Amino acid sequence: MQDKTTEIFRDAPVPKAVISNVIPSIVSMIMVLIYNLADTFFIGQTKNAYMVAAVSVATPAFLLFMAVGMLFGIGGTSLISRTLGEGHAEKAKNASSFCFWTGLIIGIIAMIVIWLLAMPISRAIGASEDTMGYTTQYLNIVAAAIPFLILSNSFSNIIRAEGNAQTAMMGMIIGNIINIVLDPVMILGFGWNVAGAAIATVLGNVFSAAFYIRHLLSKNAMLSIHPKYFQAGGGIAAGVFAIGIPASLNSILMSLSNILVNNIMSDYGDMAVAGLGVAMKVNMIVVMLLIGLGTGIQPILGYCFGAGNKERFTAVLKFSLILAFGLSAVMTVICYCGAGPLVHAFLEDADAFSYGMSFARIYIYSGPIMGILFVFINAIQSTGAALPALILSISRQGIIYMPVLFLFRRIFNSAAMLAAAQPITDYLAAALSILLFIMIYRKWAPKTN
Repeated sequence: MQDKTTEIFRDAPVPKAVISNVIPSIVSMIMVLIYNLADTFFIGQTKNAYMVAAVSVATPAFLLFMAVGMLFGIGGTSLISRTLGEGHAEKAKNASSFCFWTGLIIGIIAMIVIWLLAMPISRAIGASEDTMGYTTQYLNIVAAAIPFLILSNSFSNIIRAEGNAQTAMMGMIIGNIINIVLDPVMILGFGWNVAGAAIATVLGNVFSAAFYIRHLLSKNAMLSIHPKYFQAGGGIAAGVFAIGIPASLNSILMSLSNILVNNIMSDYGDMAVAGLGVAMKVNMIVVMLLIGLGTGIQPILGYCFGAGNKERFTAVLKFSLILAFGLSAVMTVICYCGAGPLVHAFLEDADAFSYGMSFARIYIYSGPIMGILFVFINAIQSTGAALPALILSISRQGIIYMPVLFLFRRIFNSAAMLAAAQPITDYLAAALSILLFIMIYRKWAPKTN
């Protein structure tokens, strides 16, 4: 496995190294995207816009726990790839075992908390009287998936750090295919509606996590989850959290900002909330593909950074930026032109469709720069630069987005302009990411060969 890692990360031609890691990562994100779209699509076939609104309201709460998976996934990947670049295979096993057991414990605690507080949580995230019952039902069921969700999200990233991108991809594919296949059966066939979507989500995450556990217990894995390798000291916990916390903060703030905008948008009615939720799903088509590109290159950049190979680091970054910009441009055109059919697939109510169509085209305005943003986010994370990663994470969905959102609300008092706060924020965040990366690179480059 060490030879495979070296072959891909150090010796393969840059285009081959990037593409071989990016394609499985993008495929994984496509499966996540299809899974997210499938839930909303099949719930939409019930012709009950309140159910669509309820799932849209519940999604940010679910994203909070995906953020925990990202904490260990991105933080663990960054540490492990740099550690392997330095030639310390034993420490990489310590890190992977730490991520597994700590994530599992947090997941079990979170599951219990949701079961105890489902109704207050539903109220806090913006459920109305009409959507409260559906929202609490969904949260109560998906809570059972939280430990598995954290593990699958963690190791879909971490396994890429050992150069095994295809295995990481297969775990995501298996879990999401199970979810997608079960959605129509349980939502429409059995008539379980929101509960059916939740049960499918639980089973998908269970199978995905089981696949990764099976791999990590096999002889094919370089990393390990055996308790004997568990170690928090020696820079393990600090190394994971230094990058993992900023990465998860971005997801947490994204979830909180979604909760906030759902609450504000509810002033315009449940149909506006339903339209916004669907618009976010459409925008995810671009975002998830570009997240896949960014996370795909992070292990390569981390390995090069750990090995002090400036020339290869720079070559990988340049190739990735060109690839990201091209993909961003193509997907922006596709999603803008196809916004009508995409929104109509989820919403038939005329008011909800009108909102969804308007919001979807506003959100996609940030498409052209999203690839650049995610490449630089992952490049910064790959260096282990904790403070710049933290600044960027709390900026995009926090200290930039929220002031812009409140400013637009005060000035315009328009549902469309509330949606416009996100693309404005994305352009500002992209500029900030470039600035922060240049600062890191100028400090690091003179120290390398």
